[in-house]
Amino acid sequence: MAKDLTIQNTAGPITYQAVAFKSDSDLSIIENCEFLGNQDTLYAHSLRQFYKSCHIQGNVDFIFGNSAAVFQDCVILVRPRQENPEKGESNAITAHGRSDPAQATGNPNVHKNFLGRPWRYVSRTVFIHSTMDAIVAPQGWLPWKEDFALKTLYYGEFENSGPGSDLSQRVPWSNKVPSEHVLAYSAQNFIQGNTWIPPSLLSSNVDKKN
Repeated sequence: MAKDLTIQNTAGPITYQAVAFKSDSDLSIIENCEFLGNQDTLYAHSLRQFYKSCHIQGNVDFIFGNSAAVFQDCVILVRPRQENPEKGESNAITAHGRSDPAQATGNPNVHKNFLGRPWRYVSRTVFIHSTMDAIVAPQGWLPWKEDFALKTLYYGEFENSGPGSDLSQRVPWSNKVPSEHVLAYSAQNFIQGNTWIPPSLLSSNVDKKN
């Protein structure tokens, strides 16, 4: 378990991949921590991980990996790579790398920010009861390259709020999570959190309903 830490990679935006924190331990609990960087800030490498009340900052694929991870009550801040890019730029919050299907801020007119893109064939990412600012592009999600993984990924949203949560212009390969499926993504069900996470940390609306 990690608590009350600030972890920063100070390499800067022009140095490309620059991981600030990597976790590959099972049953990881990260509470009230701050992860600061640019590209690839937080590498949730593998196994079950639970992030509570954390602050995560970056630009390209800055939450990525192959873990089964739940981020609850976290603040995710997108920072631009360039202040005034000549041709604009695209930033992706997540790049989920699931390869096994059985495995459990800037100007929005210039800096295009997306909820995620598929790093591996069966990438899976959902946003539930999240507040999204206007910096989220109307399309919501970004392809990795051409049609790679678009038929095998699962990207979903459910009852989010804020100007960036409008689903009317989302890409056709994204989903509105059916209400009957929402509990599958609770910490209890998705990462069996009721067996190892203190009950006081399981405070989201989804977990309370479970």
